[in-house]
Amino acid sequence: MANANVRVRFCPSPTGNPHVGLVRTALFNWAFARHTGGTMVLRIEDTDAARDSEESYEQLLDSLRWLGLDWDEGPEVGGPHAPYRQSQRMDTYADVAGRLQAAGHAYHCYCTAEELEVRREAARAAGRPSGYDGQCRDLTAEQRAAYEAEGRTSIVRFRMPDEPITFTDLVRGELTFTPENVPDYGIVRANGAPLYTLVNPVDDALMGITHVLRGEDLLSSTPRQIALYKALIELGVAKEVPSFGHLPYVMGEGNKKLSKRDPQSSLNLYRERGFLPEGLLNYLSLLGWSFSADQDVFSVAELVEKFDIADVNANPARFDLKKAEAINADHIRRLDVAAFAEACGPWLRAPYANWAPEQFDPAAWEAIAPYAQTRLTVLSDITANVDFLFLAEPVEDEASWTKAMKPGAAELLTTAREKLAAADWSSADSLKEAVLAAGEAHGLKLGKAQAPVRVAVTGRTVGLPLFESLEILGRERTLTRIDAALTKLAAAA
Repeated sequence: MANANVRVRFCPSPTGNPHVGLVRTALFNWAFARHTGGTMVLRIEDTDAARDSEESYEQLLDSLRWLGLDWDEGPEVGGPHAPYRQSQRMDTYADVAGRLQAAGHAYHCYCTAEELEVRREAARAAGRPSGYDGQCRDLTAEQRAAYEAEGRTSIVRFRMPDEPITFTDLVRGELTFTPENVPDYGIVRANGAPLYTLVNPVDDALMGITHVLRGEDLLSSTPRQIALYKALIELGVAKEVPSFGHLPYVMGEGNKKLSKRDPQSSLNLYRERGFLPEGLLNYLSLLGWSFSADQDVFSVAELVEKFDIADVNANPARFDLKKAEAINADHIRRLDVAAFAEACGPWLRAPYANWAPEQFDPAAWEAIAPYAQTRLTVLSDITANVDFLFLAEPVEDEASWTKAMKPGAAELLTTAREKLAAADWSSADSLKEAVLAAGEAHGLKLGKAQAPVRVAVTGRTVGLPLFESLEILGRERTLTRIDAALTKLAAAA
């Protein structure tokens, strides 16, 4: 569906760490823009000075770059509608708010919070909608002057039309909101600061946004924004009302909406654990959309080729960490070995690695990488899988030691040492035959026989293919570790 006129926007607030629900919204906007050949606008919603931070802003841009979600207009890129940070557009909002008031689309409201709550409670008690009741809608100049003489401050409210608002949501179909459920709403605070309800529609209008794809939690604000758009069209600020599509909720544990406070919602968690950007984006795209009935794993290019907002499901999507990990593992296996080895780089150095930089052996890493690639779920798993190659001694894992070093382990290890000492160390199959023969000498199958050898050499009961690992570690270091394990067993006997 090529349409170069498509213009979408992603407008996050720089507060805290990016979360996966936010990334899913960015992804769907980006995929829609790339699929249609349209334009992706990044706009920063940083009008809340108390909550926004420059650190969060930098982290947000860094996260989008890491994911590969580029933008055509916005910070660091520029564009014809700059600036793209709302904190730098305050004069524009003040001008539009003044024009809306002059045209009768907005008015000053002097009601105090206490007065509003009393009237809301009365409305609830009478079974009526408890939204704003229009008290200040038609104040005379004398009434306004009297309120101001009392020292009252005022907010600016937008005047909603007294008729239903109907629109076709790109995800949910035709929706209608009646006037009693969409009362007049605030667009400027008493201190003059513009609210989200004003700044986003104004920016969308001025930047020519054609499609607003955002979370379901913002659906209730859509009729308000449509009414504002129509007023902006009348004022010559906007050309048309954009199409809206509201993306389904992302649910966490216990069928509760995934929130910023949920540990598994933090994008940084997945980045630190070593998710590939391609793997994470693949999974997040499945939260409300599907590639096909029989394919869950696909590339970003395939996603862009097939993505259509009309195929997004309105039902809530549940975040399934196990499925996310499984998809990421598939993407790890799709890499060529050189790319995999490079991707693991951060987890082979401090602060993740428990060995000194000079202990790292690039040749050993190159040799073990193909075996590691088939076993990893996330890249951070690599550290514990290969540390036996770079540490002077294997890690001490008492649970693994206790599990493997059962009665008879010393005798098995002694025989295995003899067999391994005589084996051909240029062949993993030869090393396997040596341990198999040691097991047969003690009435054990290979699985039972190799467990003490693995723990003696690597420190853990679970790891990469044992015999390939021994071949790479080498004869001398392997036999030295078996000797150390025998010494420890003897001391405990």
